[in-house]
Amino acid sequence: MKPINLIAAASMALLASGSAVLAEECNAAGTVGSAGSASAGGTSASSVGTAGTCRTDDGTTSSIGSGGSAAATDGKAQSKTHVNDNDNGDKLKAQTKAQAVDKGTFSKSRTKTSTDGSTLDSTTRTMSHVPGEKPVKNTTNQKIILPEQ
Repeated sequence: MKPINLIAAASMALLASGSAVLAEECNAAGTVGSAGSASAGGTSASSVGTAGTCRTDDGTTSSIGSGGSAAATDGKAQSKTHVNDNDNGDKLKAQTKAQAVDKGTFSKSRTKTSTDGSTLDSTTRTMSHVPGEKPVKNTTNQKIILPEQ
């Protein structure tokens, strides 16, 4: 037997001999997410956020993620993301702000996402503007309230 096959066979035997851990089913679960982008002139900005929660007999597990980007041909661009949790880890909040500015023209996007184990919420607001024109705005929201156990 070749050395590679021997290593593979030994690895498979080791994996098969270990005790299996079964995933527990969620009594209640949900996911939310929102995203958006804006562009005007030589600027653009985008942001996204997502959160998920799984409630079991042993407790609640939640996850959250957020991010964004911005770009400007000749101006300035920045993107910031901040994530907070409480001491128990059952309340999560994330916020991303992205903005690009080129003289008076700008694009911006902001996403706020949160979960407290029973309510999940994500909202994205975008806006772009060219001087002398009406601003273009948009809001996207998704909210889920999990049923009580």
